[in-house]
Amino acid sequence: MTELAQPADAGESGGSSPRASAAAGGSGGSSPRAGAAPKPVRDGVLLGLAVGVSGLAFGAAAVSAGLTVWQTCALSLLAYTGASQFALAGTIAAGGSLVAGAAGAILLGGRNSLYSLRLSGLLQVRGAARLLAALGVTDESTALALAQPDRAAARAGFFATFASLYLTWNAATLAGAIGAGKIGSPQSFGLDVIGPAAFLALIWPRLAAGWTERGVAAGGAAIAIAATPLLPPGAPIILAASAALAGTLASRPASAP
Repeated sequence: MTELAQPADAGESGGSSPRASAAAGGSGGSSPRAGAAPKPVRDGVLLGLAVGVSGLAFGAAAVSAGLTVWQTCALSLLAYTGASQFALAGTIAAGGSLVAGAAGAILLGGRNSLYSLRLSGLLQVRGAARLLAALGVTDESTALALAQPDRAAARAGFFATFASLYLTWNAATLAGAIGAGKIGSPQSFGLDVIGPAAFLALIWPRLAAGWTERGVAAGGAAIAIAATPLLPPGAPIILAASAALAGTLASRPASAP
């Protein structure tokens, strides 16, 4: 596309080069891939569709735990934090109070604040659009944005993932809530593992980058597993972030004497 915007190349020596003529493209002058969506957008849409269907599991689980259909849908529309929503539904299903469930959900959703700190400088969203962007901060949109080579691609990937995932998640939540009790256990379809599997696929290139990254991942997993029986939902995830601090200290070059 950049070459098409530089017609001077075609006439410097008095005639069109074969490359310029090919780029001009016969009758239409358009590239075969001219109508294709940019890769970050395509990846974001596909990721949102794949992960969003797990909203079926949340919708069914929330209604089975005692929430109404409209309460379940309101959580997906306004909270839009899948893991926190599952934590809330799980606490209520286990006999816990709504206050306890909300506290655990807020604690688990606190990781999105850390994501926002990293994304703020990358996306450079201004004005009222920052409120919309804040709602769109999830594991998936963050990972896809950070995987891009520049700001424009990061913004495209972030908002494509947000739009696709938000719409699919909410539609699936409604379907799961209405169909609760009729489709059986959502876990029997394996929908509950789609999100973690997709997130692992997104961060895999970073895990393959070096031993420090793999050490941080292993340390975080060990901390979360060890803390899960002892702490309320959400706390082990936050505590596991301390592994990143250890990795930062370990990878910092020693200061010269």
